[in-house]
Amino acid sequence: MSLEERLAELERLKSLSQLGGGKERVEAQHSRGKHTARERLGMLLDAGTFQEIDALVTHRSADFGLDQQKYYGDAVVTGYGLIEGRQVFVFAQDFTVFGGSLSEAVAEKICKILDLAVKTGAPVIGLNDSGGARIQEGVASLKGYGEIFLRNVMASGVVPQISVIMGPGAGGAVYSPALTDFVFMVEGIGQMYITGPDVIRAVTGEEVSHEELGGTLAHSTKSGLCHFPMADEEEALREVRRLLSFLPSNNMEDPQLFQNEDDPKRSVDDLLSIVPNDPAKPYDVRDIILRVVDDGDFMEVQPVYAPNVVVGFARMGGQSVGIVANNPMALAGVLDVDASRKAARFVRFCDCFNIPLVTFVDVPGYLPGATQEYGGIILHGAKLIYAYAEATVPKVSVVVRKAYGGAYIVMSSKHLRGDINFAWPSGELAVMGPEGAVNIVFRRQIEAADDQNATRQEMIAEYREKFANPFIAATRGFIDDVIEPKETRTKIIAALEMLRSKTDSNPQKKHGNIPL
Repeated sequence: MSLEERLAELERLKSLSQLGGGKERVEAQHSRGKHTARERLGMLLDAGTFQEIDALVTHRSADFGLDQQKYYGDAVVTGYGLIEGRQVFVFAQDFTVFGGSLSEAVAEKICKILDLAVKTGAPVIGLNDSGGARIQEGVASLKGYGEIFLRNVMASGVVPQISVIMGPGAGGAVYSPALTDFVFMVEGIGQMYITGPDVIRAVTGEEVSHEELGGTLAHSTKSGLCHFPMADEEEALREVRRLLSFLPSNNMEDPQLFQNEDDPKRSVDDLLSIVPNDPAKPYDVRDIILRVVDDGDFMEVQPVYAPNVVVGFARMGGQSVGIVANNPMALAGVLDVDASRKAARFVRFCDCFNIPLVTFVDVPGYLPGATQEYGGIILHGAKLIYAYAEATVPKVSVVVRKAYGGAYIVMSSKHLRGDINFAWPSGELAVMGPEGAVNIVFRRQIEAADDQNATRQEMIAEYREKFANPFIAATRGFIDDVIEPKETRTKIIAALEMLRSKTDSNPQKKHGNIPL
């Protein structure tokens, strides 16, 4: 074959790989309201920057007539490109080819991308739309999943890994997204479960639909697996680009500094009006966050899961920060099993990738009850202690109102290596709330009083004045400064600037044994 003939053959093969499973299957994909793998990559990456790898790879199986069905590129499109000028590696499963099923060849293509991402220190994004393992290839496809899982684990904490669920995912296929840092799911088309409705019906007799079992709502409100529920594919890919703007490319870099017009010394004069004088009344901590961060830009993570704690990314003084905040609007801001897991995982991600942590504290304690105890509140609460104590990134906190008992310690306190700890004058730092403390400590005096209610209220006021205020903690150095609420933004940014050159370390070890 002459050079001209080879060039012509190359052009023919490349054009075939662009067709995926063919025109009819592409039309079927569109009829489901879904884009093709290549269309999705076109929306995700900067225009004209995608460089494909392994476009001519085909599967190797001849069983069950597969030797008569070969598609160049097989069931995944892989390569690299740019997002806002920064390099990323990508793979997009192609549902038009064998339902996006994982063959040995598909797995090898994905593994190559993961290996390159780690070698070059760039994020990797997987667009998932697959029917699972290719049954015709048997154990070879299972081997492929194992190879992918291994690389997900090895890349964890080295480069950011993002999964976007844009179609079905069942069995082993769902474990790779679960091993990545963030999972986006598209409502109505993204689904994940280990065993589908048919199997569940046969084994347990339960009747459940695909969407009820593994849809976006289930995983964003119940399991917590979905970090970002999205209305459609365009929004999901747009938000992936936004998320990456807060993150460094790898664990050896810091996030990019952004120039903006929001004055670092801006006073936030209405903060005091957000928090009610009555400590029993709720408020939404997002109202504080949006006022103190740059340009009111806050990207919340897991917004509908465990809403009693709020986590997400923002910038302060142009610097990316991870925000963790108790939210009195839900369950009075208590820590429970789900909130502890949610916050702990977020803290550990930020520590992996050199993102400073800013914590807003208003926590009355841990949620009481047998359900929480049996569900492992001790075990899961310990995860948050572990995460904050282990983190070596800059840690700044603000006690807005309540900081009671063990929950005070957990929320980035000085005792867990918090670097700078502020409190508003409304802060209450104590072993427990004044009401509970008075009922225990002064029970006999109250019972002996002629007017028990008046005596109780008097003692509560006295306890709050003497013990449940930030000045006691400040005299011990547990609080570095009691600040006016309007100074919150300025004080945090100044602290982060001071801490920019911070170095900290943990004892040398293979790894710790976090209470999983």
